Amino acid sequence: MKRLLFTLIMGFSFFGLWGQTNKFKTVDAMEFAEYIEDTANVTVLDVRTPAEHAEGHIPGTHFNIDVLEENYTETALKTLSKDKPVALYCRSGNRSKQASEKLAKMGYTNVVEFGGIRDWPGETVSGN
Repeated sequence: MKRLLFTLIMGFSFFGLWGQTNKFKTVDAMEFAEYIEDTANVTVLDVRTPAEHAEGHIPGTHFNIDVLEENYTETALKTLSKDKPVALYCRSGNRSKQASEKLAKMGYTNVVEFGGIRDWPGETVSGN
């Protein structure tokens, strides 16, 4: 019986049916810079707090901490089709990974995250 159970678990794992996770792409800061420059119609989301965003953010980004909220609904992203490119970042990478995973689970198929603004090699702007 134990052998059968082990075989079933391994089979589900092998075929991606057990604990299936949706995918998003993680890139480094330089790849992220190239991606947002070269990708048409990409929406760049900063998932930090309002205070962090005001301290400095990548020009042209949208502020969207709602993605991490427990009761989050798609209303904050309702203008985006699920296959539209979405790129996320935060301060260190933890929140952007959480938000990317959440978006992927919601069916967004073109999600890229690079981690943290502290690694950003380009220009930042202050304020809202």
